[in-house]
Amino acid sequence: MHLYDETSIQILEGLEAVRKRPGMYIGSTDSRGLHHLVWEILDNAIDEVLSGFGQEINITIKEDNSVEISDEGRGMPYRKHQSGRPTTEVIFTTLHSGGKFSDSGYSVSGGLHGVGGAVVNALSQFLVVTVHRDGKIFRQNFADGGSKIGDLEEVGTTKKTGTTVWFKPDPSIFSTTLMNYDLIKERVRESAFLIKGLKIVLTDERNKQTETFQYFDGIKEYVTFLNKTRKPFDEVHLINDKHEVNGHKSPIQVEIAFQFSESYSEVIISFVNNVRTKDGGTHEVGFKSALTRAINEYARKYNMIKEKDDNLDGVDIREGLTAILSLRISEDLLEFEGQTKNKLGSPDARTAVEQIVFENMLAYLEENLKVANHIITRSINAKKAREAARRARDAARSGKSRNKKEVPLSGKLTPAQSKDKNIVELFLVEGDSAGGSAKQGRNRHFQAILPLRGKVLNTERASADQAMRNEEINTIIHAIGADFGSDFDLSKMNYDKVIIMTDADTDGAHIQVLLLTFFLRFMRPLIEAGKLYIALPPLYRISRKRGKKEDAKYLWTDDDLNQVEDLSSYRIQRFKGLGEMNSDQLWDTTMNPETRSIIQVTLDDISEAEQKVTTLMGDNAQIRREWIETNVDFEVSDDFEVIKEGV
Repeated sequence: MHLYDETSIQILEGLEAVRKRPGMYIGSTDSRGLHHLVWEILDNAIDEVLSGFGQEINITIKEDNSVEISDEGRGMPYRKHQSGRPTTEVIFTTLHSGGKFSDSGYSVSGGLHGVGGAVVNALSQFLVVTVHRDGKIFRQNFADGGSKIGDLEEVGTTKKTGTTVWFKPDPSIFSTTLMNYDLIKERVRESAFLIKGLKIVLTDERNKQTETFQYFDGIKEYVTFLNKTRKPFDEVHLINDKHEVNGHKSPIQVEIAFQFSESYSEVIISFVNNVRTKDGGTHEVGFKSALTRAINEYARKYNMIKEKDDNLDGVDIREGLTAILSLRISEDLLEFEGQTKNKLGSPDARTAVEQIVFENMLAYLEENLKVANHIITRSINAKKAREAARRARDAARSGKSRNKKEVPLSGKLTPAQSKDKNIVELFLVEGDSAGGSAKQGRNRHFQAILPLRGKVLNTERASADQAMRNEEINTIIHAIGADFGSDFDLSKMNYDKVIIMTDADTDGAHIQVLLLTFFLRFMRPLIEAGKLYIALPPLYRISRKRGKKEDAKYLWTDDDLNQVEDLSSYRIQRFKGLGEMNSDQLWDTTMNPETRSIIQVTLDDISEAEQKVTTLMGDNAQIRREWIETNVDFEVSDDFEVIKEGV
């Protein structure tokens, strides 16, 4: 058992820089950074569970948007630290003072290496820590960015152990302090999936709702959850094994759950010590390599791939695959690429995953012949479709296709004059009339216009081959110039920004969703690089005469309109579509970087994105109807971040 007491806490440096440069510690001061505070305290509670202490965590969002997180762990050390202060005070006022820097505190942990508590305190209006330990209850209060209000106090007796942290983010630091219940819910659900039996109770006192998350089948249930709107053709398979590292006392624990479905897309989500590795890393490389090798070996053994034929590519094998990778690695074997924990770099992780998956996958295929044959048959068909798509693409590029429908109508594209890829932007515009206004109103130097006619193909239900044979999709791929699918190369993009510009009505919203689905399925790195945007055209123009001059303004929502004083004195123009604006109006409101507002499309949670896309764009109409009836109120209430440029 690892000792966790006052000697486990080591001080490395102070708090001075946190409030001055919060972005260095939590990434940003917008909604994402705000919720990072919650993740830090939650990660500390989860670390106690990972170390074998406690099985329940309670999270409460209070009416004032403060958050309280309680665990049933050992209780934070509270006695006098070697520095002469109570250890709770050290933890919450000194950076790098957590137990994760000491060999005696935690063998495996997530979080920000002990930075979390102090950073949350530094960026909070107030923070209260309550410790249940040694039969007593202790409490200490901080305010105004980490200033100590009073000394640690003994406030009662108890029979339980654990720590409660209650904090309120500082509105002078963050652009918003509104806690997003759905965002916290997704993170809580994810954590509960990763740790079998962990019970997390999430309460929102603002609207009096409580949900409990607990999964006794762990990541197997995670895969089932992700695939509930798909059509799996086998059961969820679980691999759970340890890999001994030469000369090291702690093995790498590898747990993987996967399932194949009739979908065209692959979903692989990976974690290390309960922390999401969004950019993958060595563990994902090892998994893909082992899966490809095992299936090719099996296919050749049973002559499903002829001797003269090439091996199946990994991208074809993984079509329709959903997999969750969860590794537990001790701190001294843990390596990440870059400054964040988004990409695992540990070489031992690749070796561990590759060895375990290859052996288990071969056995799985031998024991499930029908499933194995179906996987390989699908992979062969996927390879044929991909090659057909490549031929269609190459023919379209060269203009040699006999089928005119396969040739992108490159003449529709109105290019920018500049060849500087760092400044040019492409507008995907709904309809020819709007395209005409956009062409006239644009800045020719750096803005290109591509009008789209009608609805774009729903690529959630289409293979790469079918997508490439669609005129509009083919044209978009040709214009962007960076290929698509597994061949997409971000460095070859012709534009720095791709901006979807559609009418502000239901048809426009539908086209947006179709395009977003296409980019997620075939150009995901473009989204991950932050190069995809949605334009925000206004709904109204209101104007009135003031002497010889006209007083006019644009409004983006019905709420904006309702808040105008003396509205009856205005002439109200409702824009039913982009084509109703003249070129000057479109430039002023929607295209001018100095005055426009645009939404940057981000991909924070691939599992949530997968759920929504497969629900809204998949084949199951009943599930889609149920989701819409439950989640859509047909009012503008999205929780997106609007980027106001030129300010």
